[in-house]
Amino acid sequence: MENPAWTPSAATVGNAKITRFAEWLARERGLHFADYDALWQWSVDELDAFWGAIWDYFGIRSTTPRGAALADARMPGAQWFPGVTLNYVDQVFRHATTARPAIVFRSESGEQREIGWAELQAQVGALAATLKAMGVRRGDRVVAYMPNIPETIVAFLATASLGAIWSACSPDMGRIAVLDRFRQIAPKVMIAVDGYRYGGKPADRRELLHEILGELPSIDHMVLLPYLDRAAQAADFAHCTLWRDAIAEPAPLVPEHVPFDHPLWVVYSSGTTGLPKPIVHSQGGIVIEQVKLGAFHLDLGPEDRFHWYSSTGWIMWNCQISGLLAGSTICIYDGNPGWPDWSALWRFVGETGVTFFGAGAAFFLSCLKAHVEPNDVADLSRLRVIGSTGSPLPPEGYQWIYDHVRSDIWLNPISGGTDFAGCFVGGVPTLPVYNGEMQCRCLGAKVEAYDDNGKALIDEVGELVCSAPMPSMPLHFWNDENDARYKESYFDVYPGIWRHGDWIRITPRGGAIIYGRSDATINRHGIRMGTSELYRAVEELPEVLDSLVVDLEFLGRESYMPLFVVMRPGHDLTPQLEATIRERIKVALSPRHVPNDVFQVNEVPRTLSGKKMELPIKKLLLGHALEKIANPDAMANPASLDWFVAFAAKRAAQEQAA
Repeated sequence: MENPAWTPSAATVGNAKITRFAEWLARERGLHFADYDALWQWSVDELDAFWGAIWDYFGIRSTTPRGAALADARMPGAQWFPGVTLNYVDQVFRHATTARPAIVFRSESGEQREIGWAELQAQVGALAATLKAMGVRRGDRVVAYMPNIPETIVAFLATASLGAIWSACSPDMGRIAVLDRFRQIAPKVMIAVDGYRYGGKPADRRELLHEILGELPSIDHMVLLPYLDRAAQAADFAHCTLWRDAIAEPAPLVPEHVPFDHPLWVVYSSGTTGLPKPIVHSQGGIVIEQVKLGAFHLDLGPEDRFHWYSSTGWIMWNCQISGLLAGSTICIYDGNPGWPDWSALWRFVGETGVTFFGAGAAFFLSCLKAHVEPNDVADLSRLRVIGSTGSPLPPEGYQWIYDHVRSDIWLNPISGGTDFAGCFVGGVPTLPVYNGEMQCRCLGAKVEAYDDNGKALIDEVGELVCSAPMPSMPLHFWNDENDARYKESYFDVYPGIWRHGDWIRITPRGGAIIYGRSDATINRHGIRMGTSELYRAVEELPEVLDSLVVDLEFLGRESYMPLFVVMRPGHDLTPQLEATIRERIKVALSPRHVPNDVFQVNEVPRTLSGKKMELPIKKLLLGHALEKIANPDAMANPASLDWFVAFAAKRAAQEQAA
């Protein structure tokens, strides 16, 4: 049995939020659990009792008394907390205090601000009144084309306080990507910046905004925040109000209580194929999932400063904001995490006293490859937790954090998704951490690994499923007749069971390992394997910066599996290095998983949220038209497709000649 990389101290266990919850269950409910596994089992077997206990423990505010937590357990179509009314914003400002700020902000250009709870509440109240004067009512859509700045948080809270529905795109997203999202929901008001800076470079978006507004006839009003050019004028746009004027008139904040299942926001899938899925989540479902997640699996409280690096186009922005539901100070950063170097975020974390620092796994691996020494550039003495998500964090990522940040830090990788705005598997501060493994299945999430026949597996790789409903699962997709697309997306393989689209292994000790997307798996000679294992073997090489593999299965013929590698500056793919790559894969995986060919490319195509576009490239190389498989405006690096288009054409010509 391997030794844990981290073991919680008695003080950590005793002070953990989840320990206090277990003590409350014993005192108030007469429930006693020997360990976390027993608590988790109860939480998924007794859903009504568990979620009812969450409601009572956190004292969720409602203008009506609660009855049953779960009135109908069907998936899809579960009914949660019928009859109760609440508002997300009401749950936020119950934590208002003068003892600490609500938001700490910094941009890559050096702008820094602290926003107190009273100031935040005043701005939200003022903007809510302005939106109301613009005709925004319950159920109307307010959209934002905004970066990760305090004003975006104010705009979200003001929208939610009215019972209106929020939706956002990051301002680095292009015209088609924005229109593909916002056109589906017919927004009434848009809130936008004139431009932004990223990686030291300015990006003026005013001309693009004119184009977007011209194709969104449902928008009656616009609120413009001069962010790049402080002299930007409202007169540049029709029916436009400057941000400073929109928050100038004081107004009391009176959140409108809405039914539990009233929509809070619309978020979107990555949109690499077809129109992005407009996923609708409920006010109540998000509140109760995020208070549970924040307290028990992130261990957040009023004493914390919480930073999870994200753009507004990624669901982790929504998770970052949920820190306010725990009373934490949220620390937000606008800019390129690798500019002017990969130490930028570490300096921000140290100088602002962050206690919980989260980022995508790719960030930590980039720091590893850039030989960053966080403690040489920042005072990290207040940092107690590091979170990771977005893609699997390999064991060497764990080890780098323990070797180069601090050996006694709680490393807490999580895995969930935009789809249900929560986590299926993650961490808990009362259990040990093992390299490469997430600590537990989250409370209330009946996560299992299924084989093709729907049998639950332990210590074997299977499809990640959730076999019982969760409150934050989507209400529906916007304008999805009879929930056809919703059902196809999650319930097409196992009827009545949520299939998430990831490979997972539940370990005998109750932890979990994610192996990548199940729809882009490698299936060589009947042996199925997630791509993350191959990437780990290849990207451990110091010469390799990035990689992509696809398994092309041709009907009636052997599959063809090419590997594409991005080399670090100063290195090329030599025959000797290719041989090394092949040998590493052979040893780490098996001889069956050695690629047919290895090619050097300039970039790996990635979505805006940083995910490798395995499935679109697979479809492209199988002969699908580019416009059918990839939306360049939903990509971080659309020019990277050019090489693959040429490669696909060359292969098609060779196939035809053969």
